[in-house]
Amino acid sequence: MKIKINLLIALLFIVQIAVAQEAPYFKSYDWEATPNYKIDEGNTEDMIAVKEKTVTEFYFQGEDLVEFYLEHKVLWLNSDDAIEEYNKIYLPFSSEAELQVNKARVITPDGKLIDLDQSKILTAEDEETGNTYKYFALEGITKGSFIEYMYVVKRRPSYTGKKFYIQDAYNKDKVEFDLFSPSNLLFKFKSYNNLPNVQRDTLSAEKNHYKLHVDKVQKLENEYQAPYNASRGFIVYKIGKNIDNMDVDIISYSNIAKNLYTSYYPEYSEKTKGLLNIFIKELALPKNADEESIIRKLDFYIKSTVYSQDTYNEDLEDLDLILKTQVANETGVIKLYIAVLRTLNITHELVLTTDRNETKFDPEFEATNFLTEFLLYFPASKKYLSPNASGTRYGFPLPYVTDNYGLFLKEGVVGDQKTVTGRIAYIEPVKVEKVLDIMNVTIDFNKENLTENTVHLDRAFSGYYAMNIQPFMHLIQGEDARNDLVDSFVESMTYEFEVLNRELINADAELFGVKPLQIKVDFTTEGFVEKAGRKYLFKLGDLIGQQIELYQEKERVLPLEGQFHRGYQRSLTLHIPKGYKITNLDDININNSYVKDGKELFFFKSSYQLKGNTLTVAANEYYKENIIEVSMYEEYRTVINSAADFNKIVLLLEAE
Repeated sequence: MKIKINLLIALLFIVQIAVAQEAPYFKSYDWEATPNYKIDEGNTEDMIAVKEKTVTEFYFQGEDLVEFYLEHKVLWLNSDDAIEEYNKIYLPFSSEAELQVNKARVITPDGKLIDLDQSKILTAEDEETGNTYKYFALEGITKGSFIEYMYVVKRRPSYTGKKFYIQDAYNKDKVEFDLFSPSNLLFKFKSYNNLPNVQRDTLSAEKNHYKLHVDKVQKLENEYQAPYNASRGFIVYKIGKNIDNMDVDIISYSNIAKNLYTSYYPEYSEKTKGLLNIFIKELALPKNADEESIIRKLDFYIKSTVYSQDTYNEDLEDLDLILKTQVANETGVIKLYIAVLRTLNITHELVLTTDRNETKFDPEFEATNFLTEFLLYFPASKKYLSPNASGTRYGFPLPYVTDNYGLFLKEGVVGDQKTVTGRIAYIEPVKVEKVLDIMNVTIDFNKENLTENTVHLDRAFSGYYAMNIQPFMHLIQGEDARNDLVDSFVESMTYEFEVLNRELINADAELFGVKPLQIKVDFTTEGFVEKAGRKYLFKLGDLIGQQIELYQEKERVLPLEGQFHRGYQRSLTLHIPKGYKITNLDDININNSYVKDGKELFFFKSSYQLKGNTLTVAANEYYKENIIEVSMYEEYRTVINSAADFNKIVLLLEAE
């Protein structure tokens, strides 16, 4: 989500001293007229970037600052998949941008040049968004061909925080990034994931020139549950100072905090206050409700009744119109939450952070690309709320914005003046005790037909495990729909069953986060037992459902990140038929865990107790860490695979 930086723009454009400027860099840049690109003989890669050059230049045209963005790439394509992916090259075209240069060509393996005819630069429209885009439609590509394209676009400048990737899933022979700016505008850079630092060209006098030129950038392939984009080599840049104006940082969190406070914490008119009071009455808050109950009710009400559009429109950010129409965009929704919370005198803080899968929040480099996700934090309960994520609820924000740093903005009063203070703090994830899947299963055998079982399943879901269902129970109407929901949990164990009784407990949307969603179902099935001569095979592992199994043919390179802490508690009670015994009980015993600094971070433990003909099996599994570093991956994989191993357990019943 984009945030508004109106204040920062004003700071930037205080008096631009008229100076002579060189022509933009792209005016003197071109590709080689007779290219001679080479790849080592016998190379079996699907593709290689022979050259990737990116130039972004900030340039004054009169009093307006514009950005010229140049991209020049030479790609060697050596597979059908690579050809399929790159036979169309999409251009960053928009209604506010102008293409200055656009050309492309194919260089066949025998050196033939096929220049792209301008008629092959096509325009299309996205049917869903209505956005128009342009692309090169390349022809004549065969395995071993090079494609080369170059374009320059003039666009509105982006300088408050920009992320630029250097590393991709393919090898690169040469990567060049250059940034030019007028002599009075200084930029700051930071490199991530082992990239060299951006250097300033001290020989450039008429304009500032910053560059990062790297040979041989190693490819980085994605891996299961890896934060791939956050792990790639990239740089972040932002404008630092306007030395003609003031020798202070333009992009700072203190400036951003003030700007956001002005937008999200205004003084309300009497008209607005009246509309807010009407809105609050519609919440139908119970008398003497505690703070958590009020916040939970507010969150449910807004996400159930206010229609949110992902589009920019000033009317959708106008609080009075939102209160009347109950239609808003993302900014408008946040304004609504804050206005109601302020009216009800509920202490809260506005938090800005990132999706840690895409970018980790950097506490040390202040830039707006680290301020993409909004949260509301409530100090009294130490809980969070994701205002723009309709599928979440109070206490359980979007998982990937937790376990991450964020910028916390708190409203305060100094004398007679309202003000805002900002601080950077860690957004703790929801603890495992709040995210549980608790299963209790009792299994009896049909004395007349031992291949048939009667099963009683009692299963309760809390936290994120209930979030895709419980908050939306008001939308699941009718007995058949609710029965189908209950039956879906039986289907995760076996498809062969006949339900005897069903019960759905705490099936009230507003109970999410208060009480777990619980199902109880009795059913008969022949799906768990197979007869093998005079013996019977009972598929104990099927009771917990199919489990993920991690295979690792190559050494793990990237960390693994889970969404949230989670726990499974399983109690399985089996009444062994009279006259039979189980001969492989030791197969049940599994004990794998990982301990760091004396703390057990994740484990799978299964064990049994046998009393008479009653076998009780405990199979518990906990994950108290989201971010799994490479050094601990093998232990994590062992624990994950332990659940898969349990899923394969088959008990052997033999006559005594």
